[in-house]
Amino acid sequence: MKRAVFLDRDGTLMEDVDYCSEPSQVKLYPGVSEALRQLRQAGFLIFLVTNQSGIGRGLFTEAQYHAVQEELMRQLGGAFIDKSYFCADTPDVISLRRKPEPGMVLEAAQEFEIDLSRSFFIGDKRSDVECGQCAGTRTVQVMTGYGREQRCNPEFIAEDFPEAARIVLGL
Repeated sequence: MKRAVFLDRDGTLMEDVDYCSEPSQVKLYPGVSEALRQLRQAGFLIFLVTNQSGIGRGLFTEAQYHAVQEELMRQLGGAFIDKSYFCADTPDVISLRRKPEPGMVLEAAQEFEIDLSRSFFIGDKRSDVECGQCAGTRTVQVMTGYGREQRCNPEFIAEDFPEAARIVLGL
């Protein structure tokens, strides 16, 4: 069974703009590419797990979401992400995939034969931490994005994604 790191996108890897719908809005936080490279070199699979209710709300299209993803990958400068999972459901829809529900993580675990007990979820919001906890991963909350505003009970707290990666690599 493989180890993985599950990552929130907005507020964790890149600046959070409300309903990011344009590639020009993608701004990586410093050190993200290098931290992802280090996780990959240590043998972790890497997945993005992101709620994108802007699609369900009609604020942007799935095509616009994919254009933003392409720009994110371009800025990362390499194939660090094994797969991206997104949920377009709005908060009022009962959904097993929308974080904090663990559906997207469980899909990846089944598809890629991942040992969730040896894996991590890194994100800035309570829904990220709760998703990781529900899925059985260890959790790291970053203080970027909404991190300083949303207190929850992660296993670890990091100032930013590069520090979160160092925590994961040190365990």
